[in-house]
Amino acid sequence: MNKVSESIVKDMALAHNGHLKIDWVKEHMPVLNRIRERFEKEQPFAGLKVAISLHLEAKTAYLAKVVQAGGAEVTITGSNPLSTQDDVCAALVEDGIRVFAKYNPDPAEYKQLLLKALETRPDLIIDDGGDLVTILHSERRDLLSQVRGGAEETTTGILRLKALEKEGKLEFPMVAVNDAFCKYLFDNRYGTGQSVWDGINRTTNLVVAGKTVVVVGYGWCGKGVAMRAKGLGAKVIVTEIDAIKAVEAYMDGFEVMPMSEAAKRGDYFVTVTGNRDVIRKEHFEVMKDGAILSNAGHFDVEVNKVDLAALSTSRRIVRKDIEEFVTADGRKLYLLAEGRLVNLAAGDGHPAEIMDMTFALQAVSLAYVNEQYKAIGKKVLNVPYELDAMVAKYKLEALGLGIDKLTDEQKAYLDSWGE
Repeated sequence: MNKVSESIVKDMALAHNGHLKIDWVKEHMPVLNRIRERFEKEQPFAGLKVAISLHLEAKTAYLAKVVQAGGAEVTITGSNPLSTQDDVCAALVEDGIRVFAKYNPDPAEYKQLLLKALETRPDLIIDDGGDLVTILHSERRDLLSQVRGGAEETTTGILRLKALEKEGKLEFPMVAVNDAFCKYLFDNRYGTGQSVWDGINRTTNLVVAGKTVVVVGYGWCGKGVAMRAKGLGAKVIVTEIDAIKAVEAYMDGFEVMPMSEAAKRGDYFVTVTGNRDVIRKEHFEVMKDGAILSNAGHFDVEVNKVDLAALSTSRRIVRKDIEEFVTADGRKLYLLAEGRLVNLAAGDGHPAEIMDMTFALQAVSLAYVNEQYKAIGKKVLNVPYELDAMVAKYKLEALGLGIDKLTDEQKAYLDSWGE
Protein backbone atom coordinates (compact mmCIF):
# COMPACT_ATOMS: atom_id res chain seq x y z
CA MET A 1 0.00 0.00 0.00
CA ASN A 2 1.44 3.40 -0.94
CA LYS A 3 1.65 6.37 1.38
CA VAL A 4 -1.22 8.20 -0.36
CA SER A 5 -3.70 5.41 0.27
CA GLU A 6 -2.35 4.70 3.77
CA SER A 7 -2.52 8.30 4.91
CA ILE A 8 -5.47 9.87 6.71
CA VAL A 9 -5.90 13.53 5.71
CA LYS A 10 -8.90 15.73 5.10
CA ASP A 11 -8.65 16.49 1.38
CA MET A 12 -5.84 15.81 -1.11
CA ALA A 13 -7.24 18.56 -3.34
CA LEU A 14 -5.74 21.07 -0.87
CA ALA A 15 -2.17 20.01 -1.65
CA HIS A 16 -1.28 22.88 -3.99
CA ASN A 17 -1.75 25.53 -1.32
CA GLY A 18 0.21 23.37 1.13
CA HIS A 19 3.15 23.20 -1.25
CA LEU A 20 3.16 27.00 -1.52
CA LYS A 21 3.31 27.32 2.28
CA ILE A 22 6.17 24.82 2.55
CA ASP A 23 8.10 26.50 -0.28
CA TRP A 24 7.71 29.86 1.50
CA VAL A 25 9.18 28.70 4.80
CA LYS A 26 11.97 26.81 3.02
CA GLU A 27 13.17 30.13 1.60
CA HIS A 28 13.47 31.48 5.16
CA MET A 29 15.16 28.50 6.84
CA PRO A 30 18.80 28.63 5.69
CA VAL A 31 20.19 26.63 8.62
CA LEU A 32 17.81 23.76 8.00
CA ASN A 33 18.63 23.93 4.28
CA ARG A 34 22.28 23.46 5.14
CA ILE A 35 21.46 20.47 7.35
CA ARG A 36 19.43 19.04 4.49
CA GLU A 37 22.45 19.26 2.17
CA ARG A 38 24.48 17.31 4.73
CA PHE A 39 21.79 14.70 5.16
CA GLU A 40 21.42 14.18 1.43
CA LYS A 41 25.12 13.30 1.24
CA GLU A 42 25.50 11.37 4.49
CA GLN A 43 22.12 9.53 4.61
CA PRO A 44 22.12 9.20 8.43
CA PHE A 45 18.66 7.59 8.51
CA ALA A 46 19.02 5.20 5.58
CA GLY A 47 16.70 2.24 6.02
CA LEU A 48 15.10 3.61 9.19
CA LYS A 49 11.54 4.64 10.05
CA VAL A 50 10.94 7.95 11.81
CA ALA A 51 7.65 8.96 13.46
CA ILE A 52 7.09 12.67 14.14
CA SER A 53 4.42 14.26 16.34
CA LEU A 54 4.57 18.05 16.09
CA HIS A 55 2.26 20.96 15.38
CA LEU A 56 1.62 20.09 11.77
CA GLU A 57 2.08 23.26 9.77
CA ALA A 58 4.50 24.36 7.07
CA LYS A 59 7.69 24.68 9.14
CA THR A 60 7.18 21.26 10.69
CA ALA A 61 6.47 19.86 7.24
CA TYR A 62 9.81 21.10 6.02
CA LEU A 63 11.57 19.44 8.96
CA ALA A 64 9.87 16.17 7.96
CA LYS A 65 11.18 16.61 4.41
CA VAL A 66 14.71 17.23 5.71
CA VAL A 67 14.58 14.01 7.76
CA GLN A 68 13.24 12.23 4.67
CA ALA A 69 16.17 13.62 2.67
CA GLY A 70 18.43 11.83 5.16
CA GLY A 71 17.09 8.47 4.00
CA ALA A 72 14.23 7.95 6.45
CA GLU A 73 10.77 6.61 5.81
CA VAL A 74 8.82 9.36 7.58
CA THR A 75 5.40 9.27 9.19
CA ILE A 76 3.98 12.41 10.75
CA THR A 77 0.98 13.22 12.94
CA GLY A 78 -0.20 16.33 14.79
CA SER A 79 0.54 17.18 18.41
CA ASN A 80 -2.52 19.41 18.88
CA PRO A 81 -5.99 19.03 17.31
CA LEU A 82 -6.29 22.70 16.40
CA SER A 83 -2.80 23.36 15.02
CA THR A 84 -2.91 20.91 12.09
CA GLN A 85 -3.20 22.55 8.67
CA ASP A 86 -5.01 20.30 6.21
CA ASP A 87 -3.40 21.73 3.08
CA VAL A 88 0.09 21.11 4.46
CA CYS A 89 -0.88 17.51 5.29
CA ALA A 90 -2.01 16.90 1.72
CA ALA A 91 1.20 18.38 0.31
CA LEU A 92 3.33 16.08 2.47
CA VAL A 93 1.46 13.03 1.23
CA GLU A 94 2.25 14.07 -2.35
CA ASP A 95 5.90 14.33 -1.30
CA GLY A 96 5.96 10.70 -0.16
CA ILE A 97 5.49 11.21 3.58
CA ARG A 98 2.85 9.17 5.40
CA VAL A 99 0.45 11.50 7.25
CA PHE A 100 -2.12 10.76 9.93
CA ALA A 101 -3.58 14.16 10.81
CA LYS A 102 -6.62 16.38 10.40
CA TYR A 103 -7.66 19.75 11.74
CA ASN A 104 -9.90 19.51 14.81
CA PRO A 105 -10.53 15.76 15.17
CA ASP A 106 -12.55 14.69 18.19
CA PRO A 107 -10.49 13.32 21.11
CA ALA A 108 -11.01 9.67 20.15
CA GLU A 109 -9.96 10.25 16.52
CA TYR A 110 -6.98 12.34 17.62
CA LYS A 111 -5.78 9.43 19.77
CA GLN A 112 -6.24 7.00 16.90
CA LEU A 113 -4.12 9.18 14.61
CA LEU A 114 -1.28 9.09 17.16
CA LEU A 115 -1.61 5.31 17.39
CA LYS A 116 -1.53 4.97 13.60
CA ALA A 117 1.79 6.81 13.51
CA LEU A 118 3.29 4.49 16.14
CA GLU A 119 1.94 1.37 14.45
CA THR A 120 4.38 2.00 11.60
CA ARG A 121 6.97 0.70 14.14
CA PRO A 122 9.43 3.60 14.09
CA ASP A 123 13.12 3.32 14.89
CA LEU A 124 13.30 6.98 15.92
CA ILE A 125 10.77 9.56 17.09
CA ILE A 126 10.43 13.33 17.34
CA ASP A 127 7.87 14.21 20.00
CA ASP A 128 6.11 17.38 21.17
CA GLY A 129 4.59 17.24 24.62
CA GLY A 130 5.42 13.58 25.17
CA ASP A 131 2.34 12.04 23.52
CA LEU A 132 4.27 9.40 21.57
CA VAL A 133 6.49 8.56 24.52
CA THR A 134 3.51 8.24 26.87
CA ILE A 135 1.63 5.88 24.57
CA LEU A 136 4.75 3.76 24.00
CA HIS A 137 5.37 3.46 27.74
CA SER A 138 1.75 2.65 28.63
CA GLU A 139 -0.73 1.05 26.25
CA ARG A 140 1.58 0.14 23.35
CA ARG A 141 4.63 -1.31 25.01
CA ASP A 142 4.67 -3.92 22.25
CA LEU A 143 6.19 -1.24 19.99
CA LEU A 144 9.03 -0.28 22.36
CA SER A 145 11.70 -2.77 21.35
CA GLN A 146 12.37 -1.26 17.94
CA VAL A 147 12.69 2.37 19.12
CA ARG A 148 16.32 3.50 19.33
CA GLY A 149 15.54 6.93 20.77
CA GLY A 150 14.36 10.36 19.86
CA ALA A 151 14.12 14.08 20.52
CA GLU A 152 11.59 16.12 22.52
CA GLU A 153 10.54 19.66 21.62
CA THR A 154 8.86 21.10 24.70
CA THR A 155 9.14 21.84 28.40
CA THR A 156 5.99 19.82 29.04
CA GLY A 157 7.38 16.80 27.24
CA ILE A 158 10.69 16.98 29.09
CA LEU A 159 8.85 17.05 32.43
CA ARG A 160 7.15 13.80 31.42
CA LEU A 161 10.45 12.27 30.28
CA LYS A 162 12.25 13.19 33.49
CA ALA A 163 9.41 11.71 35.53
CA LEU A 164 9.80 8.45 33.59
CA GLU A 165 13.57 8.54 34.03
CA LYS A 166 13.29 9.24 37.76
CA GLU A 167 11.04 6.21 38.18
CA GLY A 168 13.45 4.05 36.18
CA LYS A 169 10.83 3.44 33.50
CA LEU A 170 12.28 5.27 30.49
CA GLU A 171 12.99 2.64 27.84
CA PHE A 172 15.16 4.56 25.35
CA PRO A 173 17.26 7.75 25.20
CA MET A 174 15.61 11.08 24.45
CA VAL A 175 17.37 14.37 23.66
CA ALA A 176 15.90 17.36 25.51
CA VAL A 177 15.93 19.77 22.58
CA ASN A 178 13.89 22.33 24.53
CA ASP A 179 16.83 22.81 26.93
CA ALA A 180 19.34 23.70 24.21
CA PHE A 181 20.59 27.30 24.09
CA CYS A 182 19.52 27.74 20.46
CA LYS A 183 16.03 26.59 21.42
CA TYR A 184 15.01 28.36 24.59
CA LEU A 185 16.93 31.61 24.05
CA PHE A 186 15.33 32.21 20.66
CA ASP A 187 12.34 29.92 20.06
CA ASN A 188 10.87 30.16 23.56
CA ARG A 189 11.59 33.84 24.04
CA TYR A 190 11.35 35.55 20.65
CA GLY A 191 9.26 32.93 18.87
CA THR A 192 6.63 32.60 21.60
CA GLY A 193 6.66 36.32 22.30
CA GLN A 194 5.83 37.23 18.72
CA SER A 195 3.55 34.33 17.78
CA VAL A 196 1.35 34.58 20.90
CA TRP A 197 0.50 38.18 20.13
CA ASP A 198 0.10 37.38 16.43
CA GLY A 199 -2.52 34.81 17.43
CA ILE A 200 -4.29 37.01 19.98
CA ASN A 201 -4.35 40.08 17.75
CA ARG A 202 -5.49 38.18 14.67
CA THR A 203 -8.26 36.49 16.66
CA THR A 204 -9.60 39.42 18.67
CA ASN A 205 -8.84 42.43 16.45
CA LEU A 206 -8.63 44.49 19.66
CA VAL A 207 -6.02 46.97 20.84
CA VAL A 208 -3.35 45.93 23.36
CA ALA A 209 -1.93 49.39 24.13
CA GLY A 210 -3.16 50.75 27.45
CA LYS A 211 -4.56 47.38 28.56
CA THR A 212 -3.30 45.27 31.46
CA VAL A 213 -1.77 41.93 30.48
CA VAL A 214 -1.28 39.20 33.08
CA VAL A 215 1.50 36.76 32.13
CA VAL A 216 1.27 33.59 34.19
CA GLY A 217 4.78 32.15 34.47
CA TYR A 218 8.10 33.87 33.81
CA GLY A 219 10.18 31.18 32.16
CA TRP A 220 11.69 31.87 28.75
CA CYS A 221 8.27 31.78 27.07
CA GLY A 222 6.80 34.08 29.71
CA LYS A 223 9.72 36.49 29.28
CA GLY A 224 8.98 36.69 25.56
CA VAL A 225 5.23 37.20 26.02
CA ALA A 226 5.78 39.92 28.63
CA MET A 227 8.42 41.69 26.55
CA ARG A 228 6.19 41.81 23.47
CA ALA A 229 3.17 42.92 25.51
CA LYS A 230 5.23 45.80 26.85
CA GLY A 231 6.30 46.64 23.30
CA LEU A 232 2.65 46.80 22.25
CA GLY A 233 2.01 49.38 24.98
CA ALA A 234 0.44 47.18 27.64
CA LYS A 235 0.87 47.38 31.39
CA VAL A 236 2.25 43.97 32.39
CA ILE A 237 1.72 41.93 35.55
CA VAL A 238 3.63 38.67 36.12
CA THR A 239 2.52 35.88 38.45
CA GLU A 240 5.01 33.25 39.56
CA ILE A 241 5.64 30.42 42.04
CA ASP A 242 9.43 30.74 41.79
CA ALA A 243 10.95 33.52 43.93
CA ILE A 244 14.00 33.92 41.68
CA LYS A 245 11.93 34.32 38.53
CA ALA A 246 9.62 36.72 40.36
CA VAL A 247 12.55 38.96 41.31
CA GLU A 248 13.77 38.80 37.71
CA ALA A 249 10.35 39.90 36.43
CA TYR A 250 10.31 42.77 38.94
CA MET A 251 13.76 43.94 37.88
CA ASP A 252 12.73 43.67 34.23
CA GLY A 253 10.17 46.36 35.03
CA PHE A 254 6.98 44.35 35.53
CA GLU A 255 4.56 44.25 38.46
CA VAL A 256 4.61 40.98 40.40
CA MET A 257 1.73 39.69 42.52
CA PRO A 258 -0.29 36.53 43.26
CA MET A 259 -2.95 35.48 40.76
CA SER A 260 -5.65 36.24 43.33
CA GLU A 261 -4.75 39.94 42.95
CA ALA A 262 -3.81 39.92 39.27
CA ALA A 263 -7.13 38.31 38.34
CA LYS A 264 -8.94 41.48 39.40
CA ARG A 265 -6.85 43.70 37.13
CA GLY A 266 -6.18 41.84 33.92
CA ASP A 267 -7.68 42.62 30.52
CA TYR A 268 -5.67 39.86 28.83
CA PHE A 269 -4.38 36.69 30.48
CA VAL A 270 -1.69 34.48 28.92
CA THR A 271 -0.66 31.26 30.68
CA VAL A 272 2.81 29.84 30.00
CA THR A 273 3.51 27.44 32.86
CA GLY A 274 3.17 23.87 31.60
CA ASN A 275 1.01 23.18 34.67
CA ARG A 276 -2.72 22.77 35.16
CA ASP A 277 -5.40 24.98 36.74
CA VAL A 278 -3.24 28.10 37.04
CA ILE A 279 -6.41 30.11 36.31
CA ARG A 280 -9.41 28.58 38.06
CA LYS A 281 -12.72 29.21 39.84
CA GLU A 282 -11.59 31.76 42.44
CA HIS A 283 -9.86 33.76 39.73
CA PHE A 284 -12.80 33.76 37.30
CA GLU A 285 -15.04 34.98 40.12
CA VAL A 286 -13.16 38.29 40.46
CA MET A 287 -12.26 39.03 36.84
CA LYS A 288 -13.35 42.12 34.96
CA ASP A 289 -16.21 42.03 32.50
CA GLY A 290 -14.63 41.41 29.08
CA ALA A 291 -11.44 39.68 30.26
CA ILE A 292 -9.73 37.65 27.54
CA LEU A 293 -8.18 34.30 28.49
CA SER A 294 -5.52 32.48 26.48
CA ASN A 295 -2.95 29.73 26.90
CA ALA A 296 0.52 29.38 25.39
CA GLY A 297 1.50 26.25 27.29
CA HIS A 298 1.19 22.83 25.69
CA PHE A 299 -2.10 21.29 26.82
CA ASP A 300 -5.54 22.87 27.32
CA VAL A 301 -5.43 22.50 31.11
CA GLU A 302 -3.83 25.74 32.27
CA VAL A 303 -7.13 27.63 32.14
CA ASN A 304 -9.64 25.42 33.98
CA LYS A 305 -12.44 25.07 31.45
CA VAL A 306 -14.60 22.96 33.74
CA ASP A 307 -14.64 25.70 36.39
CA LEU A 308 -15.32 28.35 33.76
CA ALA A 309 -18.28 26.43 32.34
CA ALA A 310 -19.67 25.74 35.81
CA LEU A 311 -19.69 29.45 36.67
CA SER A 312 -21.45 30.38 33.44
CA THR A 313 -25.16 30.69 32.75
CA SER A 314 -24.62 30.70 28.98
CA ARG A 315 -21.83 30.28 26.44
CA ARG A 316 -21.53 30.82 22.71
CA ILE A 317 -18.99 31.23 19.92
CA VAL A 318 -18.88 34.96 19.14
CA ARG A 319 -16.05 34.92 16.60
CA LYS A 320 -13.77 32.26 15.18
CA ASP A 321 -11.66 30.89 18.06
CA ILE A 322 -13.45 33.04 20.68
CA GLU A 323 -15.96 31.53 23.11
CA GLU A 324 -17.98 33.80 25.38
CA PHE A 325 -18.91 32.67 28.88
CA VAL A 326 -21.57 34.75 30.72
CA THR A 327 -21.49 34.52 34.52
CA ALA A 328 -24.48 34.74 36.86
CA ASP A 329 -23.69 38.39 37.63
CA GLY A 330 -23.65 39.27 33.93
CA ARG A 331 -19.90 39.46 33.32
CA LYS A 332 -18.58 38.14 30.01
CA LEU A 333 -15.28 36.23 29.93
CA TYR A 334 -13.73 35.20 26.62
CA LEU A 335 -11.65 32.06 26.06
CA LEU A 336 -9.45 31.91 22.96
CA ALA A 337 -8.88 28.74 20.91
CA GLU A 338 -10.56 26.42 23.45
CA GLY A 339 -7.72 27.12 25.87
CA ARG A 340 -5.26 25.41 23.51
CA LEU A 341 -2.04 26.94 22.22
CA VAL A 342 -3.20 30.35 21.05
CA ASN A 343 -0.19 30.95 18.82
CA LEU A 344 -0.81 27.76 16.81
CA ALA A 345 -4.51 27.04 17.26
CA ALA A 346 -5.34 30.66 16.36
CA GLY A 347 -2.23 31.54 14.34
CA ASP A 348 0.65 30.12 12.31
CA GLY A 349 3.05 29.53 15.18
CA HIS A 350 6.57 30.87 15.50
CA PRO A 351 8.26 32.75 12.66
CA ALA A 352 10.12 30.58 10.14
CA GLU A 353 13.50 32.18 10.92
CA ILE A 354 13.13 31.19 14.57
CA MET A 355 12.01 27.63 13.89
CA ASP A 356 14.93 27.31 11.49
CA MET A 357 17.24 26.99 14.50
CA THR A 358 14.94 24.78 16.56
CA PHE A 359 14.27 22.34 13.77
CA ALA A 360 17.93 22.26 12.79
CA LEU A 361 18.58 21.16 16.39
CA GLN A 362 15.84 18.54 16.12
CA ALA A 363 17.36 17.12 12.94
CA VAL A 364 20.97 16.94 14.16
CA SER A 365 19.87 15.67 17.60
CA LEU A 366 17.96 12.84 15.94
CA ALA A 367 21.04 11.91 13.92
CA TYR A 368 23.15 12.04 17.10
CA VAL A 369 20.88 9.77 19.11
CA ASN A 370 20.76 7.34 16.19
CA GLU A 371 24.57 7.14 16.18
CA GLN A 372 24.99 6.96 19.96
CA TYR A 373 21.83 5.30 21.33
CA LYS A 374 23.62 2.19 22.61
CA ALA A 375 26.26 4.22 24.44
CA ILE A 376 23.75 6.75 25.81
CA GLY A 377 21.46 4.27 27.51
CA LYS A 378 17.94 4.86 28.77
CA LYS A 379 18.10 8.48 29.86
CA VAL A 380 17.22 12.08 29.04
CA LEU A 381 20.23 13.96 27.73
CA ASN A 382 20.92 17.53 26.74
CA VAL A 383 21.82 18.52 23.22
CA PRO A 384 25.63 18.28 23.03
CA TYR A 385 27.13 21.77 23.15
CA GLU A 386 29.00 21.28 19.88
CA LEU A 387 25.69 20.74 18.05
CA ASP A 388 24.18 23.82 19.71
CA ALA A 389 27.22 25.89 18.73
CA MET A 390 27.17 24.51 15.18
CA VAL A 391 23.57 25.63 14.67
CA ALA A 392 24.42 29.10 16.01
CA LYS A 393 27.45 29.27 13.70
CA TYR A 394 25.33 28.34 10.68
CA LYS A 395 22.80 31.00 11.68
CA LEU A 396 25.46 33.70 11.93
CA GLU A 397 26.82 32.75 8.52
CA ALA A 398 23.32 32.87 7.03
CA LEU A 399 22.94 36.38 8.49
CA GLY A 400 26.28 37.44 7.07
CA LEU A 401 27.70 38.08 10.54
CA GLY A 402 31.09 37.27 12.00
CA ILE A 403 32.55 37.00 15.50
CA ASP A 404 36.03 37.22 16.99
CA LYS A 405 38.36 34.32 17.84
CA LEU A 406 40.66 34.03 20.82
CA THR A 407 44.36 34.57 20.16
CA ASP A 408 46.81 31.94 21.38
CA GLU A 409 47.85 34.32 24.17
CA GLN A 410 44.23 34.76 25.23
CA LYS A 411 43.68 31.01 25.30
CA ALA A 412 46.78 30.53 27.42
CA TYR A 413 45.65 33.28 29.79
CA LEU A 414 42.24 31.69 30.28
CA ASP A 415 43.80 28.26 30.84
CA SER A 416 46.27 29.44 33.48
CA TRP A 417 45.95 30.31 37.14
CA GLY A 418 49.28 32.05 37.79
CA GLU A 419 48.71 35.36 36.03
